[in-house]
Amino acid sequence: MCARHLVMLWWRFANCCATMTALLSLIIDDRWRTLRYRAAWMLYVAIVLMGSVPGVRAEMGNVASGIVLHTVAYGAITFGLFTGTSASKQTRALRSIGTVVLMGAVDELVQSFLPYRRGAVSDWLIDCNAAVIMVALLWAWLPEPRAR
Repeated sequence: MCARHLVMLWWRFANCCATMTALLSLIIDDRWRTLRYRAAWMLYVAIVLMGSVPGVRAEMGNVASGIVLHTVAYGAITFGLFTGTSASKQTRALRSIGTVVLMGAVDELVQSFLPYRRGAVSDWLIDCNAAVIMVALLWAWLPEPRAR
């Protein structure tokens, strides 16, 4: 690869990073904090309700694997919980992970009572890992929230 191609590649990467930073700053704006927190809980309720409907999980399996579905869903929930409060990073991290650990456990418990579903510890572990990974990314990239 020649130097010109490397410069062009670096320029595209820098522009992409700038665009993503601008988009992320819009998404994590303080005006949307409560909405993010509520959306996380609404997503969780939707997951539990849709997972209780016969055949929905099988249909979702045509779109993506269970690992992908759990990772994306519980990663999004973690994002909403972490960015939806204004405590210190450490407090938000612990609360977010703890809440997702409990959410995943309740989701799998509900599934274990349904005759057409099964609760799986492996799914719960994927939920927990998604929370830890999302918190690590947010911890690294997000600034401390401004005091009100």
